Amino acid sequence: MAPVVNSVTPNQGSSAGGTSVTISGTGFIGSTAARFGGTPAAGFVLVSNTKITAISPPGVGTVNVTVTGPTGGSTQSIPYTYVNAPAPVIAALVPNTGQETGGTIVTITGSGFTGATQVRFGELTSTFTMISGSQLTATAPAAGAGPVLVTVTTPAGTSNPAPFCYFAATAPVVTDIDPSQGPLAGGNTVTITGSGFTGATQVRFGGLTSTFTVISGSQVNATAPGGSGTVPITVVTPGGSSTGDVFYDYVAAPVIVSLNPSEGPSFGGNSVTIVGTDFTHVTDVFFGASPAPFSIVSDTQIVATPPAGAGTVVVTIASAGGPSSPGAPYTYL
Repeated sequence: MAPVVNSVTPNQGSSAGGTSVTISGTGFIGSTAARFGGTPAAGFVLVSNTKITAISPPGVGTVNVTVTGPTGGSTQSIPYTYVNAPAPVIAALVPNTGQETGGTIVTITGSGFTGATQVRFGELTSTFTMISGSQLTATAPAAGAGPVLVTVTTPAGTSNPAPFCYFAATAPVVTDIDPSQGPLAGGNTVTITGSGFTGATQVRFGGLTSTFTVISGSQVNATAPGGSGTVPITVVTPGGSSTGDVFYDYVAAPVIVSLNPSEGPSFGGNSVTIVGTDFTHVTDVFFGASPAPFSIVSDTQIVATPPAGAGTVVVTIASAGGPSSPGAPYTYL
């Protein structure tokens, strides 16, 4: 039985030839040639009984595509149109690597992309968005680790191939965070360091998601959401999730209840006991605007040494949980 051609994809290409065309039909086993009008294809690969890939030869106008088999040629009139336009050209892929799980957004720059009908990563087709005749973005499909060739196809033909390399997907690893403590209300910026952060899709503080920015494959800056207690930090990428072995502490703001004594000499130097709550993570003590040396006795008591001063000032303390509110008055004699 003679082969039967049902369709050709794409059905247009450059008058200079060189377009990769998929010919679909039946009865292709044993076929020896494909023709564009009266001209043999520049390349011919028998894929299966229903599929052939051929490279269009140079030509003009609209011609019929036929396949020649052992018992004769196909007789259907399946048109292919030559267009007088340059084939697309790929100049660069950014990025030119991505995880084998796919999903990497690749910006393709070059020329002749207007009317693009297909973007391929190796043998796999990709979803893509046309930005302009010189730029489009494509989503890398999932594939095995290793290099593939990316091509763009338009009615004028198929572009030169550009290399893209898939690397094995690995789960991210969080090794450190700075700071590791913050206020219950959240809102502070936490720098997360580790590896495998490229393409991160989520950062979690315990069960709460965070807004974040990927700085590099080894650093993410995240804004802590409001929370409480000690929670694990988790980074999620297409390669998996980190194990949550690094923790972040939510700290309550300190509260000052009393000062003993609440007055002292103008030259300072005496000891003042500050009584209150949530003092464990205190970082600074101030008498007015002046810092004072101090020691943390317990979560409810601090001993501070006032600096020299005059009049009545407000004593405040600062901690990872934020500043104390309100402060307490201290009078210089």
